[in-house]
Order: sequence, then C-alpha cells, then structure tokens
Amino acid sequence: MQFKPYARTLAVAMSLAVMAGCSSTGGTQEGSMDGTAGSGGVGTGTAGSGQVSGSGLGEGAGQMAGSRIPEVRTIYFAYDSDAIRPEFQSVLESHANFLRSNPSASVVLQGHTDERGTREYNLALGERRAGAVERFLSVEGVSPSQVEVVSYGEERPAARGSNEEAYAQNRRVVFAY
Repeated sequence: MQFKPYARTLAVAMSLAVMAGCSSTGGTQEGSMDGTAGSGGVGTGTAGSGQVSGSGLGEGAGQMAGSRIPEVRTIYFAYDSDAIRPEFQSVLESHANFLRSNPSASVVLQGHTDERGTREYNLALGERRAGAVERFLSVEGVSPSQVEVVSYGEERPAARGSNEEAYAQNRRVVFAY
C-alpha cells in the first residue's frame, strides 16, 4: 500500500502550514506594529515584566477592559438605605464586565453598616445592601454562581468614631475577590 508515505508527507505539510499561519509578526501589546506606543503612552507596564499600572477602567482600546479586577472595590450607601447611589453605577458596571469576562472568577459581596441600630437590624441591613449589589450584577449578566453575599453588619468598621464622617465610611459593600 503506497498511501501511507503520502499521508505522512501530507500530515507534515499541513502541520507546517498551520504553524506558519499562526506565527506572529511582532508588534506591541497596545496593537501598534511599529513599536511605538499608541494613543499617547497607554500601557505603562514594562514589556515582559508582568507589571501593569492604572485602574483598568477605560484604559486601552478595550483590549484589557475585562481582564483586570477593577481598582475601586467599595461602594457606599446613604443612612438606613440599601439603594445603590447613581455615582457608583459605573463602578458596579466595571465589576460586572470583569465577572462576565472571567467566568471562573468569583466575588464575595461584604455588606457593612455603621454602629447605629441593633446588631440584628444591622446584620439584615448589611445583607440587603450586598443583595442589592448582587441583583445589579445579575441584571448585568453575571452568573449567580460567581457571587456570594455576606453581612458583617457593624462588626468590621472601616473607620472608628461616632460622627457622621465615620458612619459614612462604614455604610458600604466591599467586593472581595
């Protein structure tokens, strides 16, 4: 049977063609083929070092948009409220984008309150706050299996004190990756 030598030659030729088609011509991570940084120096990390700087929010041309955990990981709430404030919607959208882009990633939403109110009430309020964030992420397309909700109530304050400044820092949900 003379078919075997031709099959072997054909397999080698196909392998070489595939490898040639997959080869890269170089270029930079920013997408510029001439080695210059595109768009005025975006991508401040050192090539090959694994170091990347910046918040990951709005950098690059969408190439790195969902690959890094967003830098802002805490959102704050009004007194005795679980309503998401409009100024934090962009933060939540960036976390939703990250989680959708990384289906193996998971997050624990930690709900917190200030010290006013009973322990039981504050645990429930912390859970409602984290639940509100969980619902927002769900509406944005994040899988429920990626999100866990925990309430610490008043037990883990970010700031000590019995004044409005401390209270405001303690009414929060923290994204713990």
